[in-house]
Amino acid sequence: EGRVRVEWEEGRVKVEWEEGRVKVEWEEGRVKGGTVLGAPHRVVELGETFIPFQVFQDYVFGLGSTTFAPGTYDLLKHNCNNFSNEVSQFLCGKLIPKNILDLPDEILSTPFGQTLLPLIESLSQGSRGVAFGQSPSNHPSQDTRRDRGESPDFLQLNSAIEEVRRDSVALEERRNIINEKLAKKDRKKKKKRNCREKESEGNSSAAELTPDSCSSDSIGRDNMAETDGAEVIELTPEEDTTIKRASDTMAEIEAEERKEREEQKKKQREPPIIFKDAVDIRVEFDALVGLIDGILSPEEQQSLEELHQYMLEDEGSWALGDGFLNFIGRLLHDKSLQTDTRVRILNVLALAALKDDVILLLHQDRREHVLMNYAHDIDRLSPEEQEALALFICNLFENLSSSEWLLYISEWQYCNSTISNIRVSTKVAVNSLLADNTTLQDRGSAIMHNLACKEVFDDVAVELTMAVLQYFNSSPPEEQLFRCMKALVRFCQISPQDVPQLIQMIGPEPGKFRGVSARVDELIDVVSSKLR
Repeated sequence: EGRVRVEWEEGRVKVEWEEGRVKVEWEEGRVKGGTVLGAPHRVVELGETFIPFQVFQDYVFGLGSTTFAPGTYDLLKHNCNNFSNEVSQFLCGKLIPKNILDLPDEILSTPFGQTLLPLIESLSQGSRGVAFGQSPSNHPSQDTRRDRGESPDFLQLNSAIEEVRRDSVALEERRNIINEKLAKKDRKKKKKRNCREKESEGNSSAAELTPDSCSSDSIGRDNMAETDGAEVIELTPEEDTTIKRASDTMAEIEAEERKEREEQKKKQREPPIIFKDAVDIRVEFDALVGLIDGILSPEEQQSLEELHQYMLEDEGSWALGDGFLNFIGRLLHDKSLQTDTRVRILNVLALAALKDDVILLLHQDRREHVLMNYAHDIDRLSPEEQEALALFICNLFENLSSSEWLLYISEWQYCNSTISNIRVSTKVAVNSLLADNTTLQDRGSAIMHNLACKEVFDDVAVELTMAVLQYFNSSPPEEQLFRCMKALVRFCQISPQDVPQLIQMIGPEPGKFRGVSARVDELIDVVSSKLR
């Protein structure tokens, strides 16, 4: 007779949520509640997960109302081990040990198992009345997996979960690539270091050390040997440089990959309207220094030097310290400073907005909202400040990351109002377009065009449409008319019901501008086709 293998119950998937790390393990042989059997005799680490606890909780409750709903339990085919298996696969894409899942089939394949089968089936029928948060009497005992379809919400949740899992896999692949690049770079440096050590042991002169003796990439130039010699002098102990080297290399790789992604997305999107030559950085920076000379604290003076490195010495945004936005906040919000001070710093920031790493500076604004709180008060600023602010906001559309930052919907309180980045961006666009100042109108129409090229919400599209229609009551120049008419076409696509109704109710009719230019006429035809 065959032997019957016995496994202590109940095994379980153990999930530990910690800050920054989620660990998933399978504990086998652990008796529920703890007994004299003690700790589990085997723990299998299944991996880590990037799925948030709230999503996991929603998923479990979704299982409780669908796949593992009351009445679906089967001791042999659909039991706690099957549940653990699904949870494990959901969290990290791995299954629990196969021998646990195959245990019922293994038992049933023996004469002893066949003898027990009727008893097991009767027990399974009785256990199907167990409820999930409700009374057992509310649930039939039939297998609802065959009778019930999965709810739309559960399917949507599964879709979102699958997307998170794919992102997790992609992140893991990216980590592997980075590790390979780090290892390759370390091998090259180690090879060079070994060559230098051998050369030193042989009492060879520095002039005899060439790249040929240390690398397979032959260059054959004496001045390269001198460069290598200089590198030997600058080397520090390996214990002090390992972490810094790895950190710098990873930052460099990530920056390159981020830049490649930005360039690829730039090619695929509608080109924004920006103003690269509106101001001169040296003129603006020198004027700013003259205005604030002698009134800065040591910390603010340091921030000014960091700004000089970033803008004039072409250093990366890493040159800007953690307190840099406090310095900007002082210049923007200190009413004792001259208006021209705020104009100059905004013009400098408008040119900084064209840099592809400005997003690192913008992310600092999530704490105090220095920039957006100031921008929200655009209607209270002087015309000169409004022009400089509109230039800054418009130029932020140059890079994909900074343009998306303008659309963030996270809210905060400011002066008894609830605002967000997208609300502030909308206010700046509307205020600039409807101003009496022609420079502001020019920059406002550009912001309107750039916002329309992004995926804004319906309510934002409606608000911007109302501003465009009001602007159309004037006689805009062809360039501004083209930008706004193009924006109107996009708003009709974003909100195909509300925007066409607004155009018909408020007016003026787009046909009013027919004949201004051929490109405007084409846009008028598109808008007119959307009207009923």
